[in-house]
Amino acid sequence: MQGSGRFAVKAMILKEFRQMRRDRRTMALMLLVPLLMLTVFGYAARFDVKTIPTAVVGPVSPAAVGALGPGFDIVHRQPDGDEASARRLLRDSKAHVALVGSAERTDVLIDGTELFSAQSGLRRLGGLPGARVEILYNANLSTATVMVPSITGFILLFVGLFITGLGVVREREQGTLELFAVTPLRPIDVILGKILPHFLIAFLNLVVATLAGVLIFDVPFRGSLILFAVFGLVFLFAVLGFGVLVSTASRTQGEAVQLAILVILPQVMVSGMVFPLHAMPDGVRWISSVMPLTYFILGMRSVQLKGAPLEALWFPLGILIAMAAAVFVVSVLRFRRELTPHGSPDAPDSAGAVAA
Repeated sequence: MQGSGRFAVKAMILKEFRQMRRDRRTMALMLLVPLLMLTVFGYAARFDVKTIPTAVVGPVSPAAVGALGPGFDIVHRQPDGDEASARRLLRDSKAHVALVGSAERTDVLIDGTELFSAQSGLRRLGGLPGARVEILYNANLSTATVMVPSITGFILLFVGLFITGLGVVREREQGTLELFAVTPLRPIDVILGKILPHFLIAFLNLVVATLAGVLIFDVPFRGSLILFAVFGLVFLFAVLGFGVLVSTASRTQGEAVQLAILVILPQVMVSGMVFPLHAMPDGVRWISSVMPLTYFILGMRSVQLKGAPLEALWFPLGILIAMAAAVFVVSVLRFRRELTPHGSPDAPDSAGAVAA
């Protein structure tokens, strides 16, 4: 009996290995995700910003510029500018630190929404004695002020992907998705009907999270409500489109959860939500340029905390719109195949044969 028991256990172990080998998504989740986390955390998990984008505005002496040290990367020079020009550069995210010169003194303006750049810059300003330092938009360098817009984006990403993806897959598992194939509804009609309720719920989450940040965590709101809403709506449109894509690539709810994790995890790591983008090496930072969450966080922080106008945010908003449109088109095309009845190309021939 003991020998037969060992044989049964061995057979069970071999069966599990064969099943794991066939389930490629689970294998990818078990093997690729730890490798991804190790690589990204190893290269991207840095809070100390060693290169700080800096603007030099006004008649600043070469000695003052040289006193900044090697950590300040001069990305913009405006010799005929003034303090208002420097403030606009920081508001528009063209620089994180601005060195402003005048006939009376030298001022240093720091963007407080770039929390880690601000902290790193303050530690390195010892070479500028007597300079007046002012932190803009987040004077106390509050972590909550910076993190609330980012966490709002994560909430929308999580809710949009999981609710939409699982909802469509649940329809498939229950056998009701195939019923849409015999209705006069077009694939785009079905997609809109499926995602609009989730869209409204996710937008309600956006409103609640923003109000909670303002009322509970004292996060300021300095920008345009309309621009804020546009960023939120476009981002939701993109996220829900990704949810539909996840559902079309999944047969079961378990597969949908696995794919959603694979989509969410890289965005959280390299979007600037937790780790500052300017602390990441170039080989990792380029990944953030294809993540919708990167542009959403940039837009939300700029609108809510800085009061940035549309002309300063047209690029991230345009990228989000392009991503949302592309994802929606691909979702419709893939969903069209889901709703196409099996054997439909041959249906007319079969009908003709029966009629004959």
